[in-house]
Amino acid sequence: MKKDCVLCYPADDIQVVGQNGKWRIVLVDDAAYPGFCRVIWQDHVAEMSDLPEPARLEVMDAVFLVEKAIREVMRPDKVNLASFGNMVPHLHWHIIPRFADDAHFPESVWGTRQRDPDVAILEKRRAQLPELKASIRRMLASLSNAL
Repeated sequence: MKKDCVLCYPADDIQVVGQNGKWRIVLVDDAAYPGFCRVIWQDHVAEMSDLPEPARLEVMDAVFLVEKAIREVMRPDKVNLASFGNMVPHLHWHIIPRFADDAHFPESVWGTRQRDPDVAILEKRRAQLPELKASIRRMLASLSNAL
């Protein structure tokens, strides 16, 4: 754990959807991108290659589980997966549902804004968040039971 790392010591209002001793899944509070999640490795490491192979596979299983839940619940046009760590060099993956009508599509969510999204559509997507959280938790329980 690194004292000045916001992922080692997250804010109290972070919505943890699921976790085990090695990683946690959080729902990002982003008004423009409902359903935006992160899978965060618990230990302070910067790169995937810092992990032994079984741990790399485990974190990717969590990423793919979140992607699957997002696709099933939110039905996005695309899901973006990204691991940067340029600003926070702590291993984490972004899993972002993308829609053709979102603020940046087809650019990345960090790219040039393309439009103002429809507020009613964003509210409808936010209304799916309880179902998304429940879906992730069900999938995690199934995964745990299979081990």
